[in-house]
Amino acid sequence: MIQCIENNLLRVEVSTFGAEVQSITDKRTGCEYLWHGDPAFWKRRSPVLFPIVGSVWDGRFKMDGKEYVMSQHGFARDMEFEPVADTPDDELWYRLDADDATLALYPRRFTLEVGYRLTGERITVMWRVTNRDDREMSFQIGAHPAFNLPDFRKADSVHGYLAVDGRDLTSEVIGKAGCVGSRTKAVTTDSESMIPIEASTFADDALIIGGSQVRRVSLLDKDRMPVLTLFFSAPYVGLWAPGPEAPFVCIEPWYGRADAEGFEGDFASREVVNTLAPGAVFDASYMIIIDNV
Repeated sequence: MIQCIENNLLRVEVSTFGAEVQSITDKRTGCEYLWHGDPAFWKRRSPVLFPIVGSVWDGRFKMDGKEYVMSQHGFARDMEFEPVADTPDDELWYRLDADDATLALYPRRFTLEVGYRLTGERITVMWRVTNRDDREMSFQIGAHPAFNLPDFRKADSVHGYLAVDGRDLTSEVIGKAGCVGSRTKAVTTDSESMIPIEASTFADDALIIGGSQVRRVSLLDKDRMPVLTLFFSAPYVGLWAPGPEAPFVCIEPWYGRADAEGFEGDFASREVVNTLAPGAVFDASYMIIIDNV
């Protein structure tokens, strides 16, 4: 089921499947900011990543002395959420409760709530994780929105720019099996401290910028005019496109990241993980600001 919130500037459509945004449209110009999910490049649009971000080593993780299979980015993006009734007119909320199917994959009882608020040109994305179990709960959560590159042409050497609020940035590098290797690299910027979106930008897969080096990322067009900006408090942000011919770029705030290569410890001892006591609640959010409405 698709629901929407809108004002005089923007219309935002959200699906109950995965609680995933389907469209962000400028109502005056018809400009669509969100990638439309063409499987020729990438079938998704803005999935919620839970209870992991990225990959676990060998597709498996350990918890409570047992081993579980987990696909990349977790299962929430492929589950039907329940719409929450009686929300404010400018908000949509969705709820996913643990059940027998999720417990077979991840042995904790939880409630995951995902909310969207539209205020003027600002879209606030909200996450709330509640530990419903009688044991401590370790998890990761993240975003994966894909944004269209304006006036995309394959022949162009540069398709746009990413402006960030940090300097001398370092990226971790994806290695074997989608996990993080020991190598790091400097994030290449131009003379104006912007990251050009070009053929080589994602040659090593995603840029994975951790350590809270960045709190803001802006997408600019080929003429360096601002399109949209993400503000977040997440300790990691991923920047990614599946190839040089993809007409979109992903800007991904993460509370977590993929396993290190060869990691075989317990889930709770992963390098980047969030922990909740029984009954405790984790709240986080990020904001998308459309800069040219």
